[in-house]
Amino acid sequence: MSTKAAEIPVFPKAFTWGCATASYQVEGAAQTDGRGPSIWDTFSHRPGCVAMDHTGDVADDQYHRFREDVRLMKDLGVSAYRFSISWSRVMPRGRGRSNPKGWDYYRRLTDELLAQGIQTWATLFHWDLPQALETDFGGWASRDTAEAFGDYAAEVARQLSDRIHHFFTINEFSCFTDAGYFNGVFAPGRKVSVRERNQIRHNAVLAHGLAVKALRAQAKVRPIIGLAENPAICVPMIETPEHIAAARKAMRLLNSHFLTVVMEGAYPEEYLKAEGENAPVCAEGDLKTIGSPLDFVGLNIYTANNVRAIDQEPGFELIPHPESFPKMNTNWLFVNPQSIYWGVRLATDLWKPRALYITENGCASKDKLTAAGEVLDTDRVMYLRNYLAAAQRAVSEGYPLKGYFLWSLLDNFEWASGYTQRFGIIYVNYSTLARTPKLSFEYYRDVIRTGKVL
Repeated sequence: MSTKAAEIPVFPKAFTWGCATASYQVEGAAQTDGRGPSIWDTFSHRPGCVAMDHTGDVADDQYHRFREDVRLMKDLGVSAYRFSISWSRVMPRGRGRSNPKGWDYYRRLTDELLAQGIQTWATLFHWDLPQALETDFGGWASRDTAEAFGDYAAEVARQLSDRIHHFFTINEFSCFTDAGYFNGVFAPGRKVSVRERNQIRHNAVLAHGLAVKALRAQAKVRPIIGLAENPAICVPMIETPEHIAAARKAMRLLNSHFLTVVMEGAYPEEYLKAEGENAPVCAEGDLKTIGSPLDFVGLNIYTANNVRAIDQEPGFELIPHPESFPKMNTNWLFVNPQSIYWGVRLATDLWKPRALYITENGCASKDKLTAAGEVLDTDRVMYLRNYLAAAQRAVSEGYPLKGYFLWSLLDNFEWASGYTQRFGIIYVNYSTLARTPKLSFEYYRDVIRTGKVL
């Protein structure tokens, strides 16, 4: 028996390692330098909408502390930072007048990142819709908001494309369409009909397509454009041909209204038939715009559906999680490391994207400072090790996975959960705003340094 240790696979040297955040979750400075209110300002200030009535008024105060955070990123060794632009900070009413001080903030941030050798990857919309668009038009229930988003994307290109070359149009459609307008658990907290929900979904993917066209038309340097979507990831319960085929079909159909229509420029017939009279109304040219070619696809992956083949339509079945199925410190985050491998593999099989990135992956933990001032989040290290091993498998098999963005750089305002859940690899004391790198920070730093799953 050989005693020689097996060689640990290495990620390619060109692999992009990053961290991700979102404007309302980390920036704070909610009423500073001309920023207008967003629907999340309104929603979080409405009693009972967010855990413990927390708001993003201060959050991590990255608006004032971004240089400290960039130094931490430099120490971490990331090559890219994914952040979002606050639409209402740069265009307080969502259209019309720009706010010079808002644009100046993103210039300062990007200048600091670039000075430290960190690429800037900007998300145009991460749920914080300007309140004026909700008030004036009904938000995403109106096509006017989609058109305003296209105009906003054009202005971002004019203002920032000299220093930002990688753009995400929209982050996670379902979390502002379904959760915001159908279930009412996210801003703006509305509960519309199924028919209205489907039209809202259509307006959102149309906004994405309009933004792609606007960025390409207005950017000063050829932009690299994609989106960051959290599709329903499907994992075959057993890796045999019939179950793999079932998972592939399930992933296409379960994502009919978002990722599938974006990648194919058409809604699947099965989706339109199932929705019947509730199907979205498309104006001429909408689908061509929605299907505008992308340079990459970003997948936000945390968990997955387990799928098996069945002998009746639709040919697949989702297997529910038993009570004993492991999950992290979040009620929805069932641990399924293979979700990264199968998300990348099936997206490649279905749509042949030019490149794929994991644009979010991480978990919440019950993080606490020890007496020695450390955060020993061994559960998060375990989670990351297993998910990164699945990413390594995808890369080693030749799938076009080009990078990984960990969610999140910092503990932050976790939407309806407020500050009760911590997703960061840097601990934030919300009283003092002091930052403390966690054990997971050290782990991720060594993965980046070596290119190995350690």
